[in-house]
Amino acid sequence: MQNLLGFVIAAALLIATPASKEAVSTKDAPPAAGPYSQGIKAGGFVFAAGQIGRDPVTNKAEGDVKAQTERTLKNLSAVLAAAGTSMDRAVKVTVFLKNISDFQAMNEVYAKFFPSTPPARSTVQAVLPNDAALVEIDVIAMQ
Repeated sequence: MQNLLGFVIAAALLIATPASKEAVSTKDAPPAAGPYSQGIKAGGFVFAAGQIGRDPVTNKAEGDVKAQTERTLKNLSAVLAAAGTSMDRAVKVTVFLKNISDFQAMNEVYAKFFPSTPPARSTVQAVLPNDAALVEIDVIAMQ
């Protein structure tokens, strides 16, 4: 009976507590290029918006896929840091490549950012919203 009562109380608290979300923003990553947030904190997780290899100072994506992957992951690291977490707490990543033939080169750089217990990941070829972009990556991390 106590377990049932505990369950009912927990369920009531969940229903009574409105779900909240908090925008994450940092100058250490490029600003959002549209009506979206760099990241959102909600439900014990941080959802970082897709980043491309834009330099936060010049706002340009330049270099080969390795250089852009490194810049993209640094941008995501900055967003996660602004949210109070890090790449070590990432649980899911999605990688969008302009050319799937760049997979190995991207993967070499990617591996350096996740040296132990890498997150689950999907990688797809996609049309990216910036002509200069070769890679876009988003991440979900625990707070």
